[in-house]
Amino acid sequence: MNNFNFYSPTYFVFGKDRENETGKYIQRFGGKKVLIHYGSGSVIKSGLLERVKKSLESSGIAFSELGGVVPNPRSGLVYQGIDICKKENIDFILAVGGGSVIDSAKAIALGALYEGDFWEFYNGKRIDKALPVATILTLTAAGSEGSTGSVITHENGMLKRAANSDLIRPVFSILNPQLTCSLPPYQTACGATDMLAHVMERYFTNTKEVEITDRLCEGIMLTIINETPKALANPDDYEARANLMWAGMVAHNDICGVGREQDWSTHNMEHELSGLYDVAHGAGLAVMFPAWMKYVMSHDVNRFAQFAVRIWGCEMDFQNPENTAIQGIKHYEHFLQSIGMPIRFSELGAKAGDIPVLVKTLGLGEGTLGSFVKLTEKDVQKIYELAV
Repeated sequence: MNNFNFYSPTYFVFGKDRENETGKYIQRFGGKKVLIHYGSGSVIKSGLLERVKKSLESSGIAFSELGGVVPNPRSGLVYQGIDICKKENIDFILAVGGGSVIDSAKAIALGALYEGDFWEFYNGKRIDKALPVATILTLTAAGSEGSTGSVITHENGMLKRAANSDLIRPVFSILNPQLTCSLPPYQTACGATDMLAHVMERYFTNTKEVEITDRLCEGIMLTIINETPKALANPDDYEARANLMWAGMVAHNDICGVGREQDWSTHNMEHELSGLYDVAHGAGLAVMFPAWMKYVMSHDVNRFAQFAVRIWGCEMDFQNPENTAIQGIKHYEHFLQSIGMPIRFSELGAKAGDIPVLVKTLGLGEGTLGSFVKLTEKDVQKIYELAV
């Protein structure tokens, strides 16, 4: 196990109707004037936004609003949010929604205290300060409610890039599983796929003797695999939704990634895919992860065989562990299909002819991507071709 530091200060408020306590927690964490950031009409139609505003008003907290966040959140709305914060002296950002809303809120929090272009932070600039961010989660998927990350698409070139810092980890997150019961099946399935991918980016590692985090990863993956079909079959299954909501957070707050090398090449390849085609992130990962697995499997057949045995219940072929590893990937693909996810380029509307554009936009040049296997541009192109 490698040396590590682990710091996860988010305060989690979990359970039914906890959004009604929002004002109390904004006060606790020092907010006096809040920007409420959200997506489309769902938070309005459900009455959630009204309940949140009522809670803020009862606590004497002033607020402004900015809606309109879309999947694969855009830079344009971030710039609008930054302007609002500067003009109205906002000191706290409250994201009401899923990962896209939270990521957009984090970007606003960065730009509100910066005189330059917030996009610089998404191209590697050091993050030194940000407004505090809190979340009320409505979609179990990205894990942004407990993570240090934010992913934004810049409309100039549709470049999709990430920023990371403990300064944009939410100070508190309200997790009410009831708020996810109205999600369409496709969104639920995309969320589960994204959650699995967050774990697998950590699970496939070159670091040896990491049994504790291996078992954490496996427990989270098994929970997602077991609970997703229940939530799809009965959207109002509170216990299934609750297990998925907590699994999504634990999958990405890095508790299962400490002490081990992580990969993240598949997420980066998918970012170019969803940036170009504007597809759901989870759907893109459903296409890219099996392709990546098939390409890199020979690097550590035993780890893939372990994945097959411990996660999918495959029988170990000790004479030829490659057979077991292949079976594990097939089981993963079958699971994705069973919950309505695509596993091929064509199912996303993606085109093989665009692969050179995807590779170029990734911007590797002479560098490499990932750590489990260090991928060159040629490797990346072959993985995209496998996804076709």
